[in-house]
Amino acid sequence: MRRRRKNLDQRQSDNHERWLVSYADFITLLFAFFVVMYALSTVNEGKYRVLSESLVSAFRSKVAEPMPPPAQPFPDRLPPRKITKPGEQDDKQREQMRGIAKDILKVLDSLVRDGQVRVTQSNRGISVEINASVLFASGQAQLRPSSVRALQEVARILMPAKQGIQVEGYTDDTPINTVQFPSNWELSAARASSVVRLFIDNGVSELRLSVIGYGPNRSVAANDTPEGRARNRRVAVMILAETPGKIVDIPLAGAASGQ
Repeated sequence: MRRRRKNLDQRQSDNHERWLVSYADFITLLFAFFVVMYALSTVNEGKYRVLSESLVSAFRSKVAEPMPPPAQPFPDRLPPRKITKPGEQDDKQREQMRGIAKDILKVLDSLVRDGQVRVTQSNRGISVEINASVLFASGQAQLRPSSVRALQEVARILMPAKQGIQVEGYTDDTPINTVQFPSNWELSAARASSVVRLFIDNGVSELRLSVIGYGPNRSVAANDTPEGRARNRRVAVMILAETPGKIVDIPLAGAASGQ
């Protein structure tokens, strides 16, 4: 009977201590959880050390660099600025162009008096219109020796200027058909090119020069008379400008007084 009671007490004691197993398992799992969390939150000391050394090095280099010089104080008074009135620049350009025209009139004085050269000023600039008979033989594009000297003087005036120069060739409506000039188009362009080549040879920059051949187009007189056809055969030297203004003839010096 005593043995039976002893076995019963032992069984009851085992039942009361069984909860310790579950408790121990729970504590173990909880410990493992906190170990994992700590491992995830731990800073990588190696990477931290590299970052710290980089920052220290960067700040040391900044300190070692020389400081920029202090900014100069803003002056109390600025130098006076020249104010250009509206239209003043245009007037200056017009006067400059007019001076070029007067210089050309001087060197071509005899041809102007004979009516072989006409100098005008317009919104395009200065036009020096030269009768083709002064420059070329009939049906030819080679400059006459007698005209070379006059064109060289014109080139001397144009050389220091900055304006663009457009040389235009014109003919009358008389057809031409040669091996060298199949039509008036080729003749007019070749004559203008001869003038341009002379200007280049005498110091005028080729970057300022251009050539146009109009042929029999843009007549200034009727082609039904010899005088009209002679008037249409011409070469125009245009000193280009953007100054507006109406076309006016520029008189020779002393022309108004009848000299």
